Amino acid sequence: MKTRIMRAWAVALAFVAAPLQADDYISGRVVNDDGAAEAGVWVIAETDQLPTPYRKIVVTAADGRFVVPQLPAADYQLWVRGYGLEDSTPRKIARGAEVELVANRAGDAWSAAQVYPASHWLALFELPPDDAFGHATADAGGGLFGGADAAHAPGLERPAGWAGQFKLDCVLCHQLGAAVTRLPGRDAFDHGFRKAAAMSYFADSLGRDRLLDALGAWGERLAAEVPPPAPPRPRGVERNVVITQWAWGDRYTYAHDEIATDKRDPTVNANGPVYGVDLANDYLLIVDPVAHTAERVEVPTRDGFDTPWCEQTYRGRDGSEPAPFGFGSLGCPWPGFDSAHAGRYDNPANPHNPMMDAAGRVWLTTQIRRQWAADLPAFCRDDPVIADHRHHRQLGYYDPGRAAFTLIDSCYGTHHLQFGADGRLWTSGDDYVVGWLDPAKYDPDHPETLAAAQGYSEVRVDSDGDGSADRAIVGFHYGVIPNPVDGSAWSAIVPGVTSPPGEPGWILRYDPATDRHEAYAPPAPGMGPRGIDVDSAGHVWTALGGSSQLARFDRSKCKQTWGTGGQCPEGWTLWRTPGPGFRGRPDDAPEGSTDMHYYLWVDQFDTLGLGRDVVIVNGTNSDSLIAFDPRTEQFTTIRIPYPLNTYTRGLDGRIDDAEAGWKGRGLWFTNGLDPILHSELPRSYVGKIQLRPDPLAH
Repeated sequence: MKTRIMRAWAVALAFVAAPLQADDYISGRVVNDDGAAEAGVWVIAETDQLPTPYRKIVVTAADGRFVVPQLPAADYQLWVRGYGLEDSTPRKIARGAEVELVANRAGDAWSAAQVYPASHWLALFELPPDDAFGHATADAGGGLFGGADAAHAPGLERPAGWAGQFKLDCVLCHQLGAAVTRLPGRDAFDHGFRKAAAMSYFADSLGRDRLLDALGAWGERLAAEVPPPAPPRPRGVERNVVITQWAWGDRYTYAHDEIATDKRDPTVNANGPVYGVDLANDYLLIVDPVAHTAERVEVPTRDGFDTPWCEQTYRGRDGSEPAPFGFGSLGCPWPGFDSAHAGRYDNPANPHNPMMDAAGRVWLTTQIRRQWAADLPAFCRDDPVIADHRHHRQLGYYDPGRAAFTLIDSCYGTHHLQFGADGRLWTSGDDYVVGWLDPAKYDPDHPETLAAAQGYSEVRVDSDGDGSADRAIVGFHYGVIPNPVDGSAWSAIVPGVTSPPGEPGWILRYDPATDRHEAYAPPAPGMGPRGIDVDSAGHVWTALGGSSQLARFDRSKCKQTWGTGGQCPEGWTLWRTPGPGFRGRPDDAPEGSTDMHYYLWVDQFDTLGLGRDVVIVNGTNSDSLIAFDPRTEQFTTIRIPYPLNTYTRGLDGRIDDAEAGWKGRGLWFTNGLDPILHSELPRSYVGKIQLRPDPLAH
């Protein structure tokens, strides 16, 4: 896509010298070239005069008026973006100014679409025809790290299962429909797949020919300039948002998740730094939103371990030859292909998910050593559940007071982590067990305390109701959340990583008091639980990334809790999230919309201002965060219009000053696109969303 500076669509911007009493905001009005007010369009103020690049985005009211509030001392470039309009040319504006912005309407539907989210471009994609399915192999396995012929897994021979896995695989790292992915035909897509080994694997698992046929037809529509459906402009409360962004990292940063506070108490770390992880280059990212500074601290490993993730190996305790066990993304092409970005992801630690404790320490899931059985902690090396399987990443934390890391080994693999009410740290990231660590029992100066501080439990369920745990549930545990109401811990297994692709997946319950596990699969058309969280009543929420749905599970409704997953459909409630569907498919089609939901988060403490227990879903393919109010069952879409290709992952909310109204609270997120080079602006940032009482409040 052309950059703003290169666009030829000049827009007149008239400056009206009308200083206001306060000088920390810019106000004005947006009209079109006919002089009519433009409601629901974005006004963007940005500056490079602060220690790190900074911008603030607001939405115009019904009469086209706007106020950009709480601007730090600097001069700003002010411009307009809106659906149906051309981007305006930025103009240098000082704080305290009153301006009128005149925005030209887009010349045609194709021109207007250049600022649409990726999900709307993907709405031009037509799923493979019915005769491309129906060749399932009953014993076909799947998953990124092994299995049989995933392309012939039963789930992928159902169109809805294929469509769901298509979203889960292809939007796992970046947006499908972004400008860089809108290729002209079949051969271009095939060449593109081979630039990253994981991407080429996913293409094969979906059935390369049928995938390429469908993508090729999509590319031909794009080449013919068939315009995608237009998204609606923000309306109602969606116009009350204020979005602030601070740049962090560099052009190769892969910012996977952020953390601003303790999930259990959102006043922890008030007004303090916000932290993130650069998975690509092993940094802890830090932004100070008061001083507007950005820095990064390298995440260490143990004993000189320095193998980048895509080149890592696994070796069992049988002494067999090391086997590949890495993830080939940017710079790690399919064998026989080259990459222009080789070596840019130098990430032996590949830190994934940060979480803050009550003391303000930042905990991470991070790899500290090889994935070899011989390197496991000695006290779990003889357990076959652990020693005979692969377990990626361990633990660590960063203490801001000491500006130092502490690395902690674990028997189990880690991916996400959450603190329970009792201080126990629960983790996901293993295929076989649920793992935990009690920090109160661990003293880094006394390594012998590690064995007593951590524990794990193999996931085995009672399949037939006889009280015996007789069936192992194997699959990559993605999200994790402890339930403060009953003390249980929940995790989610997403299909297609190390479990059969195209299947619904599971959410799992573990009761540490009884050491018992339960598994629940979402009923059709639900597919692909990823993020998982609980509300204050103990209801479990999960984002179904494959079927593009939000789901709530209420175990108290279950007539039966034992079984292998399908035993409690009555416990589930599913809502289709907003957004367009695939080309030619009805709104109620089982595959849902063209959006994908990477994760979700429940706002238990009303940090955003929409109410307690509002659920925030990542609109991962739609440049948005989608809020759902369980009381009204209504969705609110918070669109992030710039830079395009804002790919959100982990998020949280913080209260800096409970007495300051909307100014003292906010929802935090980061742009975690992989690679960030795909973004309209190739630089990552951390963002804050605030909700004003009206679009002009300041």
